[in-house]
Amino acid sequence: MRLFIALIPDEATVDAVCQTQSMLKAAGVRGSYTSRSNIHLTLAFIGEYDHPEKILRILRSCGEPSFAIELAGTGRFGDVWWEGVKANREMYAYAAKIRAELEKAGVPYDKKPFSPHITLLRRPDRDTIPAITPPKAVTVSPHAALMRSDRGERGMIYTEIK
Repeated sequence: MRLFIALIPDEATVDAVCQTQSMLKAAGVRGSYTSRSNIHLTLAFIGEYDHPEKILRILRSCGEPSFAIELAGTGRFGDVWWEGVKANREMYAYAAKIRAELEKAGVPYDKKPFSPHITLLRRPDRDTIPAITPPKAVTVSPHAALMRSDRGERGMIYTEIK
């Protein structure tokens, strides 16, 4: 199973991310847009791992987050355009706690530094993000979830494992 741990924003924040995507589409940007049902913020990418119950125990031991996800502008990493998330100490501490527990349990994960963002699209047809003003949104207490990633006919399908 291809797994990752994510924060799932509330519907109002998902709506705002989708509005940002609509602005990019209206500006003529083509690419592989993240579907509404796949909008999330990755805390730890685990990759291929066949023991989700071990990760669920870790996630439960860390508790539900009690901080906010606040959208903050757009940016890019190579061929990924994203909606930024305003950094806050509690979010970084929560991500660090989860990663430390994964490490302690011997669960492999991608050790790239945590960089809070929500992917808007991949492989855009241009290099420059158009000048848009994304809507503001705040999720007060996002849901932390273990997600499974499967390749579907029309892209990736993310499913929460409970």
